[in-house]
Amino acid sequence: MSVKALNHIGIAVRSIDEQKAFYEGALGLEFEGLEDVPSQKVRVAFFRASNVRIELLEPTEPDSTVAKFLEKRGEGLHHLAFSVEDIQARIDELKQSGFRMIDEQPRTGAHHMQIAFVHPKSSFGVLTELCEPTNGCQTQDDE
Repeated sequence: MSVKALNHIGIAVRSIDEQKAFYEGALGLEFEGLEDVPSQKVRVAFFRASNVRIELLEPTEPDSTVAKFLEKRGEGLHHLAFSVEDIQARIDELKQSGFRMIDEQPRTGAHHMQIAFVHPKSSFGVLTELCEPTNGCQTQDDE
């Protein structure tokens, strides 16, 4: 099973408000909006860059994984996300091939997509997210 497309690039930031002008103004990306994702303790801003979203991740709680990432590594690239079909089958396939998963079952992320993360130790240091739209939600590769 292969991925359908690069869905988004996640960037960890301390403040969306401080960085919004760069992405929207300096780079000219289309601002698509903000979303709180309480289950992941983040606030997310979305920007469109052609057929890929840039996702700024701001922690809303000091114990969130993004807050810990910022403490350890500072602001910058957090993850790459790829669209897949049948996310559970893809998780099972990766596990059977020996890949370590952070999520062995899909969970709900931003845009109500089902998501799961491959552990960076299995993906050469790059946190990799699999995502699948649910309930008729569209992603940029469906639009």
